[in-house]
Amino acid sequence: MGIRLFLKPKKCWKFNVRCNFGKEALIRTVKNGPNLGMKFYGCPLWPDKHCEFFRWVNEHTDMEENQLKLLEKDTVICELEVELKNRDEKTKKLKSKKAKLEEDLKHMKNELSEMRIEILKCSRNEKNMYMAFLFSWIFFGFVFFCRKYEE
Repeated sequence: MGIRLFLKPKKCWKFNVRCNFGKEALIRTVKNGPNLGMKFYGCPLWPDKHCEFFRWVNEHTDMEENQLKLLEKDTVICELEVELKNRDEKTKKLKSKKAKLEEDLKHMKNELSEMRIEILKCSRNEKNMYMAFLFSWIFFGFVFFCRKYEE
């Protein structure tokens, strides 16, 4: 069982690693064998050209180490910028939602005030109806008793 390599080269970060043809090396992944999953630099012309260039990704020169550190820091900065952008968008949506809810609350308070006024009016009408009913019974009783005494 030999080592099989991923046939489509996966471009990754460039550290100016060059193959024997002077081309920028690509990072490839071992697909089978004892080094499964490990990354290595390989010639971008492989398998068409037989360049013998090979170097494991973890074998870096000092300059490449510094470039890798810089890239890692740049990546962290980019991730934080994306996170900040997402939070800003979320904050904007929440502020918009808050404004809408405050407007809805204001509208509901106005409706509540109108309903209270309507209830007070109905209550007054109800009192007036009870008073009219009471007076009509009193009047009825008065008329009834007056007629009874007249007889």
